[in-house]
Amino acid sequence: MAEFLLELYSEEIPANLQVSARDQIFKSLKDNLMIDNIKFEKYFVFSCPTRITIVIKDLPIKVKMPSKEIKGPKVGLNQSIIDNFIKSNHSSRENLFEKELDKGKFYFLKRPPRELQVNNVIVKHLLKSLNEISWKKSMKWSSNNMLWGRPLRSIFAMYDYKILDFQFNHLKSSDHVLFEDDLKITSKKIYSSKEYFKLLNSHNILINQSERRDKIIKSFEKISKSHNLLVKSNDKLLDEVVNLVENPSVILADFNRDYLEIPKEIIISTLENHQRYFPCLNKNNEELTNLFVIVANKKDQNNVIKSGNKRVVEARLSDANFFWNRDKSKNLIKQIGNLKKIIFFDGLGNIYDKTQRLRKLGGWLSDELNISKEKVEIAASISKSDLCSELVGEFPDLQGVMGKYFALSQGFEQDVARAISDHYQPVNINSNIPKRPISYSISIVDKIDNLTGFFLINQKPTSSKDPLALRRSAIGLLKTIIHNKLNLKLGNLINLNIRLFEEQGTKIINKLAEKEIIDFLRERMKNILKEKNIKPDIIEASISSHRGDNFFELFNKSILMNKFINKDIGINAINSYKRAFNIIDKIDKEIDGRPDAVLFRKDEEKALFDKINEIRKSLTVKDDHKDFEKLLKNFSETKILTDNFFDKVKVNDDNDDIKNNRLHLLKMFCNTFNSFINFSKLEGVS
Repeated sequence: MAEFLLELYSEEIPANLQVSARDQIFKSLKDNLMIDNIKFEKYFVFSCPTRITIVIKDLPIKVKMPSKEIKGPKVGLNQSIIDNFIKSNHSSRENLFEKELDKGKFYFLKRPPRELQVNNVIVKHLLKSLNEISWKKSMKWSSNNMLWGRPLRSIFAMYDYKILDFQFNHLKSSDHVLFEDDLKITSKKIYSSKEYFKLLNSHNILINQSERRDKIIKSFEKISKSHNLLVKSNDKLLDEVVNLVENPSVILADFNRDYLEIPKEIIISTLENHQRYFPCLNKNNEELTNLFVIVANKKDQNNVIKSGNKRVVEARLSDANFFWNRDKSKNLIKQIGNLKKIIFFDGLGNIYDKTQRLRKLGGWLSDELNISKEKVEIAASISKSDLCSELVGEFPDLQGVMGKYFALSQGFEQDVARAISDHYQPVNINSNIPKRPISYSISIVDKIDNLTGFFLINQKPTSSKDPLALRRSAIGLLKTIIHNKLNLKLGNLINLNIRLFEEQGTKIINKLAEKEIIDFLRERMKNILKEKNIKPDIIEASISSHRGDNFFELFNKSILMNKFINKDIGINAINSYKRAFNIIDKIDKEIDGRPDAVLFRKDEEKALFDKINEIRKSLTVKDDHKDFEKLLKNFSETKILTDNFFDKVKVNDDNDDIKNNRLHLLKMFCNTFNSFINFSKLEGVS
């Protein structure tokens, strides 16, 4: 058995590009080898800033390929197409034959059994995989035409302990591994993966990203234990840092305690986003300390790295402290006028226009939700004022957060100040959802305004692209409504929003915006219901029957149906519906109109009719007073009535008027069920 070893040595590749390339090579090469029936025991892909390494162990030297029929072009096409098909499969015209398929007659080639050298197959698939890497950002260098994340310097390739010879663009594969130490480049010939990893270790290179991660985490734990700290480590930053170093060295540093007087979010943003450092918290009370952790690429001789990074952090915090002291004294109300200088989006006016819309939308919503209109309108008016501050210009990720601190320092009430930071939430699946009335009100109108504006000017998401993050806005809007149990009709809010855009002179391109937004939100509800592990057929039944704009009601129905679907209540309701639906579904003609009680001939007809009307009455009560569990129980209770009906009533009566009246009764019965959720979409009904 043989082993394959590949190393792509380049200048330092940024972490996100490196991880993407590593994952793409891993999947592409593995999938292609499996297609050619090449089996192996172990397959690894490692990377560090300058190297991407692939190791495949226990590979065969040769592989037998069975005979195979290869489908080609349709009979009758241009001869050159057929010739290219034969040539691309390394065959001859003698092996060409015709075969009849459902879509017509096609040419086929019969490939006889053959034996392939695995090294040749690996080269073929490797070159294909390398050429197909999709770089988010790439570059060219020197006079060659290769595109790579950073200049590729050498390719080491070995198979069965010998060089695997091939050419990739201007580079020829080699059996030597390159190293650069203090600007001096050396190389060494390698014969096995064991020798390769040993050589890397001797140069203090941990090529295995998992080992680097473990080493960093263990160092964090050691620092935490010895200094009574909690190292604030988020996975995204940790993943990035792991791929920025070859041999991590963790260093504990500090900054001047005086800077702890400024808002902690500024310090955390400085450390995490600007410097890729890890803040430290006091283990006892989880308060931010003046200590932070650096992950360097080599050991810190004589504290040079520590002191240098401390100077950089303190310089940044000094600037932030200056901006903080200057910005917090600027009146947020007076800053509203300056928002006219900040464009919201081409065709949708400026941020000042947006805050005016938010104020009016918030006022309308406060009346609907019975919360303080004055507070909502104030919060909406100043919700974007911090965008005028130099601090947010320096730290864009702190918009909203700094607005809260400015508002608190200027004496605004706490729930108004919190609404400024909370209204951007949730921004991702792990974000907090606004829970305070003022906060969730501003959050809702802000997201509605985003959706309405962009749909009005036809800047809608496509199947593959969503540059304006409208799907995220929609999901955040729905989660806020659901979490706070708001029976809110969004259509009215969207209508008001459209009128406000028109009053501001926005050119309306999409006249169907309101309907499209509601449909868009319904589609996003599918994601939310999937997160709650709702059965797919229940999701389909709920979404397909939802004609309104109350999404909390839609959520409640789905949760309730999922809860009772396999219990007596759900089973009885479904079975009751199923008997009626199976009869209606088989009728060719359209059944419309209502049953006439005068034509009832059996008590069972009247009993079923009365029960339907009772249910229909409970469906028409105000949203706030609907009891969906009671409704479902009512549906379940029809089981006895439908059983009696079908036992004692002949639907296909000889009298056409009576027959049609009974069909109308059953249709009315099914429609009543479907106004709750579309029972015909549930598994086992049809």
